[in-house]
Amino acid sequence: VHFPDTERAEWLNKTVKHMWPFICQFIEKLFRETIEPAVRGANTHLSTFSFTKVDMGQQPLRVNGVKAYTENVDKRQIILDLQISFVGNCEIDLEIKRYFCRAGVQSIQIHGTMRVILEPLIGDMPLVGALSIFFLRKPLLEINWTGLTNLLDIPGLKKRSAAMGFWDIFSLFHVELQVRSGLSDTIILDIISNYLVLPNRITVPLVSEVQIAQLRFPIPKGVLRIHFIEAQDLQGKDTYLKGLVKGKSDPYGVIRVGNQVFQSKVIKENLSPKWNEVYEALVYEHPGQELEIELFDEDPDKDDFLGSLMIDLTEVEKERLLDEWFTLDEVCRGKLHLKLEWLTLTTDASTLDKVLTDIRADKGQANDGLSSSLLILYLDSARNLPSGKKINSNPNPLVQMSVGHKAQESKIRYKTNEPVWEEHFTFFIHNPKRQDLEVEVKDEQHQCSLGNLKIPLSQLLSRDDMTINQRFQLSNSGPNSTLKMKIALRVLHLEKQERSPDHQHSAQVKRPSVSKEGRKISVRSQRTASPGAGDSSTAPSTPVPGGGDKPSAEERAQPAEASPPGLRGLGRSSSSLQVGATCSPSHTFVKEPTPSIASDISLPVATQELRQRLRQLENGTTLGQSPLGQVQLTIRHSSQRNKLVVVVHACRNLIAFSEDGSDPYVRMYLLPDKRRSGRRKTHVSKKTLNPVFDQSFDFSVSLPEVQRRTLDVAVKNSGGFLSKDKGLLGKVLVGLASEELAKGWTQWYDLTEDGTRPHMVT
Repeated sequence: VHFPDTERAEWLNKTVKHMWPFICQFIEKLFRETIEPAVRGANTHLSTFSFTKVDMGQQPLRVNGVKAYTENVDKRQIILDLQISFVGNCEIDLEIKRYFCRAGVQSIQIHGTMRVILEPLIGDMPLVGALSIFFLRKPLLEINWTGLTNLLDIPGLKKRSAAMGFWDIFSLFHVELQVRSGLSDTIILDIISNYLVLPNRITVPLVSEVQIAQLRFPIPKGVLRIHFIEAQDLQGKDTYLKGLVKGKSDPYGVIRVGNQVFQSKVIKENLSPKWNEVYEALVYEHPGQELEIELFDEDPDKDDFLGSLMIDLTEVEKERLLDEWFTLDEVCRGKLHLKLEWLTLTTDASTLDKVLTDIRADKGQANDGLSSSLLILYLDSARNLPSGKKINSNPNPLVQMSVGHKAQESKIRYKTNEPVWEEHFTFFIHNPKRQDLEVEVKDEQHQCSLGNLKIPLSQLLSRDDMTINQRFQLSNSGPNSTLKMKIALRVLHLEKQERSPDHQHSAQVKRPSVSKEGRKISVRSQRTASPGAGDSSTAPSTPVPGGGDKPSAEERAQPAEASPPGLRGLGRSSSSLQVGATCSPSHTFVKEPTPSIASDISLPVATQELRQRLRQLENGTTLGQSPLGQVQLTIRHSSQRNKLVVVVHACRNLIAFSEDGSDPYVRMYLLPDKRRSGRRKTHVSKKTLNPVFDQSFDFSVSLPEVQRRTLDVAVKNSGGFLSKDKGLLGKVLVGLASEELAKGWTQWYDLTEDGTRPHMVT
């Protein structure tokens, strides 16, 4: 297959081959002088860790093709995409003498597209200010391990650690890794992502005057808001009676933009599902980046493939707004309805009020809903941190940052009171006029606070370029303890294109379809109207608002012979080396929907259904003060156990989901943590509107930390196996900032449809 814009680079391969022995010397030095000390310091049980052999083999890395971008790029930069491939018979052996454990790697394969950016171009030698290197998306990886099981049995490695050390991360997946070394490849990919996949990058300055921080962590080119609306005419994959009876499907979608992965909820038994979910993704490098979507049918064993779609983001940026039906690739039928908005980042604070009105930020809670702005934070360093619990001992500092329910954490720096992080973080902001950035420096070793600070985001609105770059004095810390950060706020603005009535699209949305052999076939979008119920034929095209009404032709990819395994199957892991049939490792371990920013608290589908049910119940009468009922909770913090204790006692006056009542249970999260491991659930009470649970749950969290968090309590209807009567019965968000938390309290809480404000029937 010939790619006219990709050129062979045999001269480069000959150069790499000649340099390979010296590259191997550098890699060995990196392992012994950088990685080995870091692993030893990460855990006391690893103090005798060492590499006994580092041999990268005789087969050098190859560059299979080079693409140089000449359009849609800044005149002061050069962008190159290198298709790299390494199939090495390397030998990397390690041991931990204390436990007589040995392990190693016999071979490594890695394939991916590495982007090289030369910027800024300058008028003096060496003509280029700096060199930046990163992967656009996670590379494909396969590692042949030896002795992995024995290594994971070392005492202490079963204990959870927040360190980014290699073996500490292994311990988080101890059970899985003991029997499936293939899964370890995906963990290595996560480590690679922390350093070499967008937005992370390696930057080598060639001129001292270059602003290295700006090159390492540039401001995103834009934000893509994805309205994942609905699909129609999907394939029915479920069968009954050993295949004799054809059923429907339980579809869900996986959406990727670079290294960002979102997963929709599952719609049971429906070939025309309506998700109505919204996601927002950062776009750093739109030349060469695509929006990738795959649909699957959820099954108990492996999930069946329902179709895919790839959309060039360069075309989305040109159009600004696309609201279309797209025909799915790699399957014989199926259409997907998307609305895509390209949001530009602006420093004009005067546009914020209009954006807040458009997303209705002035009518709801400050922390939830569509984003009006983006907060970009560059964490540089700290000075003169206190020693922590032990006097005259250096702490292991890390920084925790949060805005509302969203929290992020820096890497750990070991045994230093003047750590340097040089890390980049971003937060989607709903309403900067009401929200604050909370920062806390903690000692990971002793789990104590080293200082904190609170910055109202409204301060940024009046600053030059909406940016603050300074050292901040830490509260509750040493007298001279400071934290250096650069904070920038950017308003997310949807620029509407001025088009003439007879405007035709200047560029069609390209959909490069990745086939099973890894070939990219450039195709065009087919804009079709929503077909009627039961109608699988192609309807007349529906243009983008303001666009032409002429449909474009499409080169359809052939349907796959076999459906790819789902996200639960190892066959679709990133180590499978099948280009175009990979999934994010984060979805290999746990398949869990990504909360939709416009439907988790602000008008979710469950909330809409609940409001409709309330209107039906009202039926001309006035509902009581608590139309959804109440839940009784006891909440207190135990200082001895260092835990938040929540007792779910009972519910009363719940609404009925069916003639037999409801099958309620209570689900809890301690926000902002919404991982599966952070979820707590009661048992299910059958056919009752006044269930009694009397179950106790706890969350491991300190008192100062828990007072900045929120308890998310939802009462749900379980239904039964294959039952459609599943849904939300009511919700409450409990703030935990009270000084009475150490004493505790017992209280009945009113349930509402979104947990945040009293129910009002309109």
